[in-house]
Amino acid sequence: MFIGIIAGIIGAAVGVGGTVVIEKQRVGSAKSRAAKDIADATKQASGIVLKAKDEAVRLDNDRRKEWSRTEARLAEREKTLDGKLDQLDKRSERLRKDEDELDTLKNEIRDIRTRQQEKLEKIAGLKKKEAAEKLMAMTERDIKNDLTGLVVKLQSDAAIDAEERAATILVSAMERMSSEVTAERTVTALKLEDEEMKGRIIGKEGRNIQALQRATGVDILVDDTPGMIILSSFDPIRRQIARLSLELLMKDGRIHPGRIEEVVAKAEKQIQKDIQHTGEDAAREVGVVGIPKEMITLLGELKYRTSYGQNVLKHSTEMAHMAGMIAEEIGANVRVAKTATLLHDVGKAVTHKVEGKHHHIGAELARKYGMDERIVHAIEAHHDDIEATTPEALVVRVVDAVSAARPGARNISAENFVERMRDLENVANSFKGIEKAYAISAGREVRIIVRPDKIDDLSAIRLARDIATKIESTMQYPGTIKVNVIRETRAIEFAK
Repeated sequence: MFIGIIAGIIGAAVGVGGTVVIEKQRVGSAKSRAAKDIADATKQASGIVLKAKDEAVRLDNDRRKEWSRTEARLAEREKTLDGKLDQLDKRSERLRKDEDELDTLKNEIRDIRTRQQEKLEKIAGLKKKEAAEKLMAMTERDIKNDLTGLVVKLQSDAAIDAEERAATILVSAMERMSSEVTAERTVTALKLEDEEMKGRIIGKEGRNIQALQRATGVDILVDDTPGMIILSSFDPIRRQIARLSLELLMKDGRIHPGRIEEVVAKAEKQIQKDIQHTGEDAAREVGVVGIPKEMITLLGELKYRTSYGQNVLKHSTEMAHMAGMIAEEIGANVRVAKTATLLHDVGKAVTHKVEGKHHHIGAELARKYGMDERIVHAIEAHHDDIEATTPEALVVRVVDAVSAARPGARNISAENFVERMRDLENVANSFKGIEKAYAISAGREVRIIVRPDKIDDLSAIRLARDIATKIESTMQYPGTIKVNVIRETRAIEFAK
């Protein structure tokens, strides 16, 4: 038994010894792997360090090369500057020499002029002051007639301006009055399919036509022109409603007082919708936003209004485009200028309802609907009775004058235009030595070609003045007319 115990102890000791040996082996293996990993890491680190050193050396070499190139460029530039400085020094020296020579020449010219003046005074027997006075007297005598004519012309221009001012005031008052002169602006003609339709429009004992007149507020004339009905009213929108109502009634065929009221109400809604769309289209065309709906409606009503034969809405949109370009060029507020220009004549939509000048009415409406005060001022100041204090107001005033004054903007009859052009040519052809005469530029210029063998250069100058004088005394015209006399000499030879 004792021996068995000893054997067990020995076996346990051997087992423990084996375990210790195994653990030592594991530790040794771990140390070997750690040493290997350290060696590998050290090797990699050495490689990275070497690469970093190589990159640093490369960058340093590149930097040194760049510095070398920069130094070379600076040296070249310094050399160039030195050359330019030398050239400037040489040029300055030449300029100094030239200045000295000029001073010498000036002194010589003064001496020559003094000697010549003394010789002239000795030959003429007059001193300089006496000669100047005599020359002035001769000049005054020669141009006395021209000065008199100029004074008369200025007086005539002033009288014309006063007449135009008075005419403008009268026209503003006449816009709300009926007269034969303005009949062509206050009537609309409607063509009928047949004469029988006139009787149906009149109705029994005139009931239909009376109902139409009451519903539309327009005078309807059915007996003046065969096949036509004339609608007369100073309100163009009413005339448009009456025209549309009659067209609908004639198309439908049912014409009686009850039907008339329905059709007129329908026409009013249709015209009102058209007015709103027209105002929105105009604002969209010009490129302005934020205009109150009430002002858009008034703007659309301008489609049916004319001023001096010019459609007011087209006039306003044309002006707005010009105002935008001018405002952009001069640095003014483009939005304010375009909006004020588009709305500058909006007061004309209500001048038949509200007393006052259209620019004051338009400004009050813009102020009422909360528009920018700069826009309000530009609308109110586009005529001369209010001082324009902003660049935008001046732009509106300028483009209004440009739009109204350009050739063809305002209506004149074709007969009057042709007659005026013919009169201009006849005035020119009434002088001797004229070969051809043409009235051009809408009557603003008359171009005259003279015979060179009969009219010399001095005679051509005198002829232009004589023709201009005759035009002034015999014709009536707005603005100015340019008299352009052309004298041409041609030398012709034939090679045989």
